[in-house]
Amino acid sequence: MIRAFLAIVMLITTALPGTKARAQEEVVLGLSQNRVRITANFDGSEILIFGAIKRESPITDTPLDVIVTLAGPSTPVTVHKKDRRLGVWVNTDSVEVQTAPSFYTVASTAPLTDILRQTEDLRHSISVPRAIRSVGSASDTADPADYTRALIRIRENQGVYQSLEGGVTLDQQTLFRTSISMPSNLTEGSYDTRVFLLREGHVVSRFDTVIDVTKVGLERWLYMMSRQQPFIYGLLSLTIAILAGWLASALFRAIRSS
Repeated sequence: MIRAFLAIVMLITTALPGTKARAQEEVVLGLSQNRVRITANFDGSEILIFGAIKRESPITDTPLDVIVTLAGPSTPVTVHKKDRRLGVWVNTDSVEVQTAPSFYTVASTAPLTDILRQTEDLRHSISVPRAIRSVGSASDTADPADYTRALIRIRENQGVYQSLEGGVTLDQQTLFRTSISMPSNLTEGSYDTRVFLLREGHVVSRFDTVIDVTKVGLERWLYMMSRQQPFIYGLLSLTIAILAGWLASALFRAIRSS
């Protein structure tokens, strides 16, 4: 009886997803830097993501693919539609997207449509449209999906949403690397980094880590003051604006009188 019970337990453990019996391939990841510091002269950064695939069995004939995603902090976003009314552009319909990452890059060894099944994309939210959670969003229009596509298009033009198909290099089905450019207008916070191993469209392994983006120096001081002491921050901003205007006026008068 005891032997039968132990046999059943071993069978169930082997069948459970995520157990060591199914983890035949795992990611060993490296980052060129795990912290990005935003200073007064910060003009962007480039993150090199590299790693290796650790195996418990020989390489199979079915090739692997690799997808790397980097996502900034997510917040709700209201997308407005502008129409011309009486010669003036005004906001009309709007859609509130439940949550959208401030920055999102997905890099892959090949086009996502060739290496990623729709069910896996839905489960892991890998592609740019899946990374934006718009289900159940409040809207004043009959087709909120158009507004989600507009948000993606706007942020792609701003360089904060990127799809780097073919941007991951995979050598000998073991070593991989990719480089992701981060713009100067980054939002402070934790940037989730994920690496997916895929075979025949299915995710066979996943690795998660975090890159911290923080303001330092004067940028940090001004940011904290704007959040913790908004009244003093407002007075300081007004004083600086008045001084700048006065200096510009004095310089202009000096030039005219010379």
